[in-house]
Amino acid sequence: MSAFGEQAQKVIPSEFRMISGCHDAQTSADVSNVGAFQLPNPCGKAGGACTAALLKVLYEMNERRETWSWVDVLRKMRTNLDGMGYEQVPQLTSSRMISVTDSMEIVPATQQGVRRAVLIGINYVGQSGELSGCHNDVFNVKDYLVNVLGFENRHITLLLDDGLNTSPTRENITYAYRDLVNRSAPGDVAFCHYSGHGGFVDDTSGDEEDGRDETLIPVDFQSAGQITDDELLKDLVHPMKAGVLTTCLMDCCHSGTVMDLPYRFTADGDNIQMRENPSSNMGEYGDLIATFAGAYALTGLLGAGGGMGGMGGGSPNNTGEEEEADCCTCIMDLVNSFL
Repeated sequence: MSAFGEQAQKVIPSEFRMISGCHDAQTSADVSNVGAFQLPNPCGKAGGACTAALLKVLYEMNERRETWSWVDVLRKMRTNLDGMGYEQVPQLTSSRMISVTDSMEIVPATQQGVRRAVLIGINYVGQSGELSGCHNDVFNVKDYLVNVLGFENRHITLLLDDGLNTSPTRENITYAYRDLVNRSAPGDVAFCHYSGHGGFVDDTSGDEEDGRDETLIPVDFQSAGQITDDELLKDLVHPMKAGVLTTCLMDCCHSGTVMDLPYRFTADGDNIQMRENPSSNMGEYGDLIATFAGAYALTGLLGAGGGMGGMGGGSPNNTGEEEEADCCTCIMDLVNSFL
């Protein structure tokens, strides 16, 4: 194993794989009719292009009772996106150097523990830049996890700005990820999905080659701020226990390296090999993993018997169809207008 690989394994004890819908410099897209992707019984019409494209591939793979490789899945995603007129290029990043010709499995046979999920959908209801399909994305992903992969509702946390589920505020999103870390044990599977706006802020730690930290934009970003890739590392990636397998789907703008994982594969050519991501932040946080774990235990905020109050796994009834939404252009102009 290379020195880079040894450092990656030291800093990130767990195995993470993240699928994103686009490069850091690209914007994602809202789809006015996800039925065009031929999803089974989609929840509403509107949705994110990346989420719909991946679900189409996963359902097709399940119907054929086949197992496809990572490179096959990403290339089929891109074919689906191209067919609908979207230029997004799906990417895979991971905490380990994996062979992209290996089978893409969210729940491999080696993981016999609990299956947990944190699913976040933000439509920014009543705000400028309002989206229409992010709630539908969450319900569509939830249906797949439950009906195909056997996830239980009681182990699925939903955050939606629909007035029925826990609001996807900065505080609640951070808490949900920390709670997932605390509850997960070796042998478990975790799935994280985010559908909403993504952006970037100036990098203050000096770890980004482009001088920008990629961000998730919570519903209360105007007052609470954005969630940076460095914070996702601190709260979710670095403290996750060894032996937990986490798959993430980030359907937002500028999401290519929003989790700053050390290896990357892009479905944009004939390449079938992951490459090291030298801008991955494996320095300063590596020495703080034990500190974070100790802080969680001392605060008692994440105790095994604790919870998030209203953060349940129940899904509200989703009746009616969402209105059409235009492609999600760079949200940073909108964010900056509030700063």
